[in-house]
Amino acid sequence: MRIEIVAYDHPDSERLIEALQQEYVVRYGEADLTPVDPAEFCPPQGLFMLGYLGDEPVASGGWRVHDADEEGFEDGDAELKRMYIVPGQRGSGWSRRMLAELESAAALAGRTRLVLETGTKQPEAIGLYVSSGYERIENFGVYRCDPDSRCFGKGL
Repeated sequence: MRIEIVAYDHPDSERLIEALQQEYVVRYGEADLTPVDPAEFCPPQGLFMLGYLGDEPVASGGWRVHDADEEGFEDGDAELKRMYIVPGQRGSGWSRRMLAELESAAALAGRTRLVLETGTKQPEAIGLYVSSGYERIENFGVYRCDPDSRCFGKGL
């Protein structure tokens, strides 16, 4: 898999994000309504990546900066967003590869912790994060009171 840095609103990004949103609809009955501004994923405040097999995008993920002036965050945090692997490529190790690239990029940008939210109806995501060294943290932001949310963090 070839990983490229792209804009959050790149056409291939938009296609994978829409597929991810449809997966949320199937699993939770609605899309993820978290406020997201594409500019948040522009360096140095964030980054968005796509993984390609040939010319076909098969993986996505990004991070955006947060600090202690926002409730539930610490100085040096980067929030992982829009991790997704197309269904036909799951189980190929692409999620671990994408996660490692995102962690490395966030650390190189001076971030000291990666945090994320996932849901109770995504056990494969929870398994990936726990097996990659993430630990449960207090729910943050718009997820603070959501009983279906699980937040995790990992020092970089």
